[in-house]
Amino acid sequence: MQSKRRLTPLVAVFTVVFGLVSTTAPLFGASKEKVLNRFNGRDGESPGGSVIFDSGNLYGTTVHGGASGVGNVYELSPQANGSWKEKVLHTFDGADGDYPESSLIFDSAGNLYGTAAVGGAYGDGTVFELSPNADGSWKLTTLYSFGGKSDDGGAPMASLIFDVAGNLYGTTSGGGAYRGDGTVFELSPAGGSWTETVLYSFNGKDGESPESSLIFDAAGNLYGTTYSGGGFSAGVVFELSPGANGKWTETVLHRFAGQSGAGPYAALISDASGNLYGTTVGGGTYGVGTVFELSLATHGTWKEKVLHNFQNNGKDGIRPYGGVIFDKAGSLFGTTLNGGSSGGCAQLACGTAFELSPGTNGNWTEKILYRFIFGTDGLEPSAGLVFGPTGNLYGTTGTGGSGCGSHVHCGTVFEITP
Repeated sequence: MQSKRRLTPLVAVFTVVFGLVSTTAPLFGASKEKVLNRFNGRDGESPGGSVIFDSGNLYGTTVHGGASGVGNVYELSPQANGSWKEKVLHTFDGADGDYPESSLIFDSAGNLYGTAAVGGAYGDGTVFELSPNADGSWKLTTLYSFGGKSDDGGAPMASLIFDVAGNLYGTTSGGGAYRGDGTVFELSPAGGSWTETVLYSFNGKDGESPESSLIFDAAGNLYGTTYSGGGFSAGVVFELSPGANGKWTETVLHRFAGQSGAGPYAALISDASGNLYGTTVGGGTYGVGTVFELSLATHGTWKEKVLHNFQNNGKDGIRPYGGVIFDKAGSLFGTTLNGGSSGGCAQLACGTAFELSPGTNGNWTEKILYRFIFGTDGLEPSAGLVFGPTGNLYGTTGTGGSGCGSHVHCGTVFEITP
């Protein structure tokens, strides 16, 4: 079973637990971009997810490229001269997964975990672990292959999260007990193996095609988005609550419907008050995407507020496939796949990095931090941003960068500094 939508680098995931937001970021004036790595195909192509940090190195995945052409896991290490050195940690071959579109996560022992959208034992994708060896190499273990059960999910596009007991949680964009509308799943370790439990299968009316990762609240409830479905076919924000009998109950918190946004592709984040924030790739006043907030209102209902409507006006970004992150001042940071009106990009333009700052009157002000430039510094940042230890922003572009020597190019990893 293939994903319902064509596999492309257009997936962004940024996973947080309720109340945990990014490290401090400085206020941006005239921001500068630096390309840390230009992928050349052999070392990977089309990074779909964003990057993560350990003590100073960056880790990520590419959807394509590598020896088999179906994706790599890479590490970037800073060098004394200011450059970054790339190391390929693993090249996928199909049997162990194809097309890893998601960001990675670490466990406390330094192992990496992620998903591959297809491939594996049944062709419907995998969950994998990468463990470092003493000689500097990394060993991949397939924890689970989707498609081996009648109600199983397929095409996991998003990154994973851990609970405090060490169980993994994620979503699949297809499969499930109904007509292939996707699932939420749990993987539990036991005796050296992992057991999958489908926590929920979507049926279209309650959401369809969850492309994003999940977040927890303090009570153990899960929150996420579906790209489509929900009655208006524009996607939903949902909550899953565990019951005493092991059954999880879904509640649709918001159904998108055009003016309120359409197509929530990325993961949610939360502030300290429990308000939810995210992006939609379409809808809104101008039809090209929004940044939104959901707040708990009376009688357990949730109220949506559109914080920003992106405009297809040649200056603003459009189509924010990546999610947003907070700094300590309460500003939101993210990317748009297109827009920005940079040189050589014509009407679509090359994408942007943006900041949204809250005002005293409840309005939010957008500032474009950077407009990507055709063919040199990367095109189409489809994943969200992360903050580094010193407050710089890091991310990926799905194309551009000139590393492949072709018109499309193979993508980049970039840094934005004040």
